[in-house]
Amino acid sequence: MTTAVPVAADTASPPGRAVRWRWPTVLWVAAAGLWLAFTVAHLVLSGRWWLWLAVDIVPPPLFLLVPVVLAAAAVVSRRRRVVAVLAALGLLLGAGLSGVNMRLWQGGDGPAPADAVRVFSWNTGYWDSGGETETMYRVLRDADADVYLLQEYWYEQGPPTEATLDRLRAEFPGFQVVVVGELVTLSRLPVLRQAPLEPVGLPPEVAAAGDEWRYKTLRTDLDLGGGRVLSAYNLHLPVQLSPQHGPFDAAFYRILREQRAQREPQWRALARDVRDNPHPVLLAGDLNTTPAMGDLRKLPDGLRDAAHAMSTPYPASFAARPGWPHWWRLDWALASPQVRVHSYRFGDARGVSDHRTQELVVSLGDR
Repeated sequence: MTTAVPVAADTASPPGRAVRWRWPTVLWVAAAGLWLAFTVAHLVLSGRWWLWLAVDIVPPPLFLLVPVVLAAAAVVSRRRRVVAVLAALGLLLGAGLSGVNMRLWQGGDGPAPADAVRVFSWNTGYWDSGGETETMYRVLRDADADVYLLQEYWYEQGPPTEATLDRLRAEFPGFQVVVVGELVTLSRLPVLRQAPLEPVGLPPEVAAAGDEWRYKTLRTDLDLGGGRVLSAYNLHLPVQLSPQHGPFDAAFYRILREQRAQREPQWRALARDVRDNPHPVLLAGDLNTTPAMGDLRKLPDGLRDAAHAMSTPYPASFAARPGWPHWWRLDWALASPQVRVHSYRFGDARGVSDHRTQELVVSLGDR
């Protein structure tokens, strides 16, 4: 008797018939393709088109997490090769936007010498917001820094008065106090020169904001002894948008344009001054700029991010709401090659501000 041998059904598509994709496959391929297209658009448009400032608020870790999730999904997709390639391209292009500290392995610039300078930079928030002024002063005193670069020296009822300035001087005896608009620089080291940077092409001020509107960078040249001078730049660049307005509000887009018009002259003034400055430079403050934003291209040439002296893989300094995770880095410290950064960390603002503190130890070599 002859035994019948079962023959497997031919699952191949008949000649000339298109391969049918099931909807989950289409979904994953479309998602990977759309994310890749978004990443390319972001690289091209961020920092160049005013409207993209609304997109710039995307949390930077998404440029790492989304491609990784898509790559994992490729395992169960019928078109795994297509999804994997699209996800890999998205990861390759977007990894540098993620805010991950890729220089973590470098460590700082060696042990700090005895004459190293402790620098503390912080967007303090309005100084009478929620009755937190006393806690704010405790944060500042506990830092025990040689140089303080503070932003948002402003009160909800209006500009600081002479009495508030007297309190500031009394809290820091032996420090030189330099105040321009909302910027305060306190220095235990002698201040050889102080100058707010003058932006060219700034739009007319609103609400009689005065110096708070005009001056967003304060430069102080500090005497470190032995003929060494460090130029400390205290920055607070204008925010990109107003959280009080949503994308369905016409004012949202008007404010985007206005904020862009404020930011650009400040970037140019900073780049121009640093370019012409013969001294080593330390720049720190609230740039209102995330690692994913193309505006970082407008930073002065020759400066390096101090994050190589950090011990955290994802430095982040700002949370959208109290108690929420810190998804964004808006606060930066950058230095010229002559400045050695021995340590750099984000500290605890103790609920006073929505920005964490920046704490650095730096030094200069001999000439």
